Amino acid sequence: MLQLSEIWIYPVKSLGGIKLQKAHVTDRGLEHDRRWLLIDENGTFLSQREHPELALFQPEITGNSLKITHRVQLETIQFPLQQSFSEAETKIDVTVWEDSIQAYEVDSVVSDWFSRLLGFSARLVYMPEESHRKVEAEYAVTEADINSFSDGYPFLLIGQSSLDDLNSRLKEALPMNRFRPNFVFTGGDAYEEESWKEFTIGELTFFGVKPCGRCVMTTIDQEKGKTSGKDPLLTLAKYRTVGNSVLFGQNLIGSGTGLVAVGDAIVILISV
Repeated sequence: MLQLSEIWIYPVKSLGGIKLQKAHVTDRGLEHDRRWLLIDENGTFLSQREHPELALFQPEITGNSLKITHRVQLETIQFPLQQSFSEAETKIDVTVWEDSIQAYEVDSVVSDWFSRLLGFSARLVYMPEESHRKVEAEYAVTEADINSFSDGYPFLLIGQSSLDDLNSRLKEALPMNRFRPNFVFTGGDAYEEESWKEFTIGELTFFGVKPCGRCVMTTIDQEKGKTSGKDPLLTLAKYRTVGNSVLFGQNLIGSGTGLVAVGDAIVILISV
């Protein structure tokens, strides 16, 4: 039996994740997932790829607020989950890879807090409902498919069997948080999720559109905020390289909105 075993969101792109028992699926990913983003002075997104210390910022949902704690400095800041902005406020053009997206700065006080702890200028921005970032046309299921601030797709799925197989090849086992999935499932064979084209989680339908090419972020210890060596990329590259990409996990697009919960059954409708 295939069963949803973990649900994760990452409210601020490249900061820590939040593990949930249930989550709302929206038209651009899980609710609150990567709707916030740290940018530099040029409006370009900040990432653990260049700043592994971003992993030290841990988000937490407390009531109607998003609370961020720096796990070393033990300083916190919080702001409303439901963001509202007046027409007088200026939108900012921010860049995530090749995409330009309009966003609002959350609050200059919040931006100053991040800048002080990081030691360089940073601003925290939010993607409003009216900003529609299209999924790459080649992999979209419909023309209406949109995304949040995640790298390219609304959801990422990884099988526990895939991580177990990888860990059997490593000197030291790694936790699932190295790979920043939204969904983890138990049952099935290692890497079989990459063959899923259409399936359901509970009552909702999802489409597997592209195996996930992995980057240096997988080498960052999410607890320490530091690079831990060349693995898992080095090991994965020996048996999971296709073209120029090292693959681990499956990118998804959803169909419809609703609730998913840990324990939901996964049913494969189409695979290749």
